[in-house]
Amino acid sequence: MSAVSDYQLTKAWEEVLRLSRLEPGQTVTILCAPYTNPQTLRTARVAAQNAGAIVTTIELPPINAEKATSRDRLNWLGETPLSNNPVALAALKTSDLVLDLMVLLFSPEQMEILGSGTKILLAVEPPEILVRVVPTQEDRRRVRRATEVLSKARLMRVTSPAGTDATFRIGDFPTIGEYGFCDEPGRWDHWPSGFLFTFANEGGSDGTIVIDKGDILLPQKNYMADKITLTVRDGFVREIEGDIDAQLMREFMEAYKDPEAYAMAHIGWGMQPRCYWHTLSLLDREQTVGMDARAFEGNFLFSLGPNNEVGGPRTTACHLDIPLRNCTVELDGVVVVRDGKVVEEALQ
Repeated sequence: MSAVSDYQLTKAWEEVLRLSRLEPGQTVTILCAPYTNPQTLRTARVAAQNAGAIVTTIELPPINAEKATSRDRLNWLGETPLSNNPVALAALKTSDLVLDLMVLLFSPEQMEILGSGTKILLAVEPPEILVRVVPTQEDRRRVRRATEVLSKARLMRVTSPAGTDATFRIGDFPTIGEYGFCDEPGRWDHWPSGFLFTFANEGGSDGTIVIDKGDILLPQKNYMADKITLTVRDGFVREIEGDIDAQLMREFMEAYKDPEAYAMAHIGWGMQPRCYWHTLSLLDREQTVGMDARAFEGNFLFSLGPNNEVGGPRTTACHLDIPLRNCTVELDGVVVVRDGKVVEEALQ
């Protein structure tokens, strides 16, 4: 049972649609599935109609049940219910704005829709999180400012008291900032969010990454009970060492039977003060995809798996997002995050 009223969630949607520059007469297509939160769907439809949009809802049946090892919507990427559905794809490409309440992330269809100039906003967190993290222009300003700094850097170094010491050569792939709304044609964003990232150059990641006690694995949505030590060489994780948490991580990745699962993917840090490290401990695993964990301010967020989101060649279905606390992040020798705290003056 949601603790949020329809009125509150409708007002939240209205603000996000306003920030996304939705205008009367534009077309909004709401993409959903049987598992979409009914209150989120219901209020999105009302808010879009209140804005004067022409609203269409497309519901697609789920797939991948025989492959995915969990019900998390980010557990198996690339192939979606939109795959091999040209009718639905055509409708989405001719829309001004798609509200993705299903999850198209990392799919070729999403790239095709964005290429047509359509905006896509993903929103699959429960209403309580959506209402708490309604995006603002200040979120956009801070993320855009940090994105400019990251885009100019060519070397990222990350260290931590737990033992992390890794370097990432960067610059071959674009830098992406997420702030929770779509204000430009062809833009994708995720409500809620508030972080930025780029992708390490192919073969450009080396060193040791220590996932410390209390750090989080996604999509497992687990706080680590003991340390996991990753040895990274030439862009791939070569060793995963530790106790039971390391064994669980290894088997999860092995189940995909894909060597690309071990590749370093996006690297960046959280910028959202209204997201929290502790929130995941208060929710059932199937209630959330873990955006608080991804976006809380000052985390170092790295991922393993695909990089086709920015034009890279890897399309593996295995994708882990791993936010670390208490890290120091340097860009070309300049500290932008110190001990898990964003250094604002470095991002001016």
